[in-house]
Amino acid sequence: MVSLNVKPGIGDFRLYIQDKQTLRAFCERAASSHVLAVDTEFLREKSFFPKLCLIQLGTHEEVAAIDPFAIRDLAPVRALLEDDAITKVFHACTQDLEVLHHVLGCGCEPLFDTQVAASFLGMRQQVSYGSLVEAFSHVHLPKAEALTDWSQRPLDAEQLSYAEDDVRYLPAIYDSMISTLIEQDRLSWVLPEMEHLFEGATCVRDPRSAYMRLKRVTSLTRRQLGVAREVCSWRDTLAAKRDIPRKWVLSDEVCIEICKRLPTNEASLRRIRQTEQLSSRDAAAIVAAVETGLALSPEDLPKLEHHDRPTQDQESIIDLMYALLRIISARTGVATQVIATRDDLLEFIHSKKTSRLLTSWRYDVAGQYFEKLLSGEVGLTVKGNTIELL
Repeated sequence: MVSLNVKPGIGDFRLYIQDKQTLRAFCERAASSHVLAVDTEFLREKSFFPKLCLIQLGTHEEVAAIDPFAIRDLAPVRALLEDDAITKVFHACTQDLEVLHHVLGCGCEPLFDTQVAASFLGMRQQVSYGSLVEAFSHVHLPKAEALTDWSQRPLDAEQLSYAEDDVRYLPAIYDSMISTLIEQDRLSWVLPEMEHLFEGATCVRDPRSAYMRLKRVTSLTRRQLGVAREVCSWRDTLAAKRDIPRKWVLSDEVCIEICKRLPTNEASLRRIRQTEQLSSRDAAAIVAAVETGLALSPEDLPKLEHHDRPTQDQESIIDLMYALLRIISARTGVATQVIATRDDLLEFIHSKKTSRLLTSWRYDVAGQYFEKLLSGEVGLTVKGNTIELL
């Protein structure tokens, strides 16, 4: 264990925890806190699954960096993360939730994402952690360790300081955000936005749907999509089994080429570049996947969902609505993309009944004004160099 003093009042005590006893003692103290800042350092460039390299936890009093290489039993951390009396505070939580769920198999609810909350408080939708800390704590964080290899040991003081900075300021920022959201009567807007973050980050992806994430997948016919589903399912399954990146098995470019050429024997497969590294067994498996895809009946072929493209007139209406949206965003301090996307605006035109702009805070903030704009009750005008609402 290494202890380092830091700026008083913001994580007064820092710990680098490498043994079970110190971990247990820290977690017992942290369990009395109502808030726990959480961050992780991990690598996945050389693996299918993320490799957890460090866990950072912070309360108002302490900041700890926990070494999962030195401590295999992380049950005390899991207990903290599963404690529903403690709000777990992240910044841009999606990848952290994924790695924690994979390694610890736990939930982190209730959770609060400061990046999401910031977009309701006059900051851009995907504000960086550095910008957030500078805005709230007036501290400029260094970026020197952003590309460090966190799997290497030992970690030096600069690396630990960088990692611990990722949670040191979050408890105080959380308190400030909650106070402001309550003061502005926006807490009820923000909390529902957090509810689906954990579910989305930890859902188990079906290998049979992997083809939908292929680059240039929209260039394939339905018959080729059937082949793509089989080939990509094989690729994801094998990559997971070997715990290597899927591109090390087959790149997206090669997958697309296979789906277009439809090789039905190893010789024709080998004519495609970048297949020379495949073993005969893997090549045979790919050919079998192609044949399975080709044998699908028409009704079993997959079909990608295509969003309806707006007509030229609808595009003009959406441009007008988006101009109004920017006015609303400037007035409320809520980022435009959080209120609505262009797809949301198109859906509002097509079918108001299913539009999320007719529910909750979005209707009060924007939906009712879009209704009035489309009915001609309000309009837009230019004054000086700005667009204003009539």
